[in-house]
Amino acid sequence: MSKYIKYEMILILNEELNESELKTWAFKYASQLKEFGAEEICVISRGKRNLAYTIKNQNQCNFIEIKFFLIPLYLKEFKEIIDLDENILRSLIIKKGAANL
Repeated sequence: MSKYIKYEMILILNEELNESELKTWAFKYASQLKEFGAEEICVISRGKRNLAYTIKNQNQCNFIEIKFFLIPLYLKEFKEIIDLDENILRSLIIKKGAANL
């Protein structure tokens, strides 16, 4: 039996996305995580913020935080999907620890 690992993912998204588009975007990736067998998915919008430096000609961005439990085998595949999204300027996934779900 594979162990689930708790992950936290921070995403820096294009500033041009409005609130409705952000909700649709977040639902899309939460559903994708669910397809990979993720548990306890929590999506938190951290709002629009100024960047310390320009990223892809953007001075502001939308921050999204996603917390979830996932079997590590599927994380690489999910990361590849995230990397293809043009709305994501930067992403970071942090391993928080193991869990028995």
